[in-house]
Amino acid sequence: MGPDPGLRRLALGTLLAAYPGPVPPDWAVDLLAEGLAGHTLFGTNVHDPAQLAATTAALRAGRPDVIVAIDEEGGDVTRLAHATGSPYPGNAALGAVDDPGLTRQVYAAIGAELAALGITLDLAPTVDVNTADENPVIGTRSFGADPLRVAVHSAAAVAGLQSTGVAACAKHFPGHGATVADSHHELPTVDASPAVLRERDLPPFAAVIDAGVRAIMTAHIRVPALTGDGPATFSRAVLVDLLRREYGFTGTVITDALEMKGAALAAGGVGPAAVRALAAGADLLCIGSTVDAALVERVVGEIVGALGDGRLERARVEQAAARAAALAATTGPGDGAAPAVDGLGYAAALRAVRVEGDLAGLGTPLVVQVHATSTIAEGRVPWGLAPHLAGAEQVRAVAGETDPAQLRGRAGDRPIVLVGRHLHRLPGARELVEALAATHPVAVVEMGWPGAWRPAGARAFVTTYGASHANGRAAAQLLGLA
Repeated sequence: MGPDPGLRRLALGTLLAAYPGPVPPDWAVDLLAEGLAGHTLFGTNVHDPAQLAATTAALRAGRPDVIVAIDEEGGDVTRLAHATGSPYPGNAALGAVDDPGLTRQVYAAIGAELAALGITLDLAPTVDVNTADENPVIGTRSFGADPLRVAVHSAAAVAGLQSTGVAACAKHFPGHGATVADSHHELPTVDASPAVLRERDLPPFAAVIDAGVRAIMTAHIRVPALTGDGPATFSRAVLVDLLRREYGFTGTVITDALEMKGAALAAGGVGPAAVRALAAGADLLCIGSTVDAALVERVVGEIVGALGDGRLERARVEQAAARAAALAATTGPGDGAAPAVDGLGYAAALRAVRVEGDLAGLGTPLVVQVHATSTIAEGRVPWGLAPHLAGAEQVRAVAGETDPAQLRGRAGDRPIVLVGRHLHRLPGARELVEALAATHPVAVVEMGWPGAWRPAGARAFVTTYGASHANGRAAAQLLGLA
């Protein structure tokens, strides 16, 4: 006798898979008909709006109430605009403007675009409070370092998104903002007491729960006081005692991608990670971005096996599948009150820019873009001033490998504008900037999370609070280069 088909369908109902390429393969659609909850779309699945609308229609043919999820945060994390950069600033810029009405409007515009394309779940907003300047994975994805400001904007973002019928998913519970490690690569530790979390990290989650957020995503972070040696994703103390009982969340708990090292390494693979997450109280499991039919079957097999050997109770998996199904059922056309607004994102990005010092007399400078790597969450999205420069010359430089004398020679008697991301923590960047500022008028454009460092001798320091297409245009405009 083969495995119970009812158990297979039950296990599939807790999973969000993914597939490669712009056209859903047959297995991805067939699994939906067999009970798979849905798919997450990534940049490799997105070519243009017409293709994306055809994709979501093909997925709905597999099952009408399929969950189609995407990471569309605006700013530095975009899938719709991965080829060019987002036309919307991200959370750090919206937090800097500090107009909750604008935040709601921007997220409503993003939601309207997603709804029109047939996407039902946005894995946004990031509501982490970025209290660590060195945080390598949150940074500009956060509304800021102040819990109350982050709470207000998180609630506004959820209201804007969900007004369009697209479900919001606030992340990463119980707060990824104090980490100095990236959970895509390792299991970060936040060594804080529950009292500190309640004061510093949890107010935004309380605010989005109050705003009716339909889903909350877990963090693959270790909080020893609550989670012991494992991540929050595997912790009943976090997902049940804290999130459900103390904070009263009744929606769907979604895991961050189980392929991430913060989960997979801790559990011994994606299948065992799925079992541990379900046992801890998660409802909908993101398998990851690199998924094929065989991986889905392995995860299903692991869940069914755990139901058989007592690692999982059937009632718990039924509860998870029911919450996933409830999320699928609550998404649909919104009230149509929030159409996308032309130029909204660019105007918002301009309001966010902060200038310290003096931009006068820069004329037509040499623009130097300092190379920066991207996180897995961001992906390889173009950034910088290049698409917006009307006449200025731009060169690229690698901090720590570029001789300042070379750039001085290239600049001649022109001023220099240095454009970077997280310059304060890029090896060799501080030295490069300060060496150039010793001989030339230099303006620095910081498009990442700004630290406390300001370069000695620089004429001006410009902070954009993000590196989206909108942020780049705003900086170029302000510098008179667009």
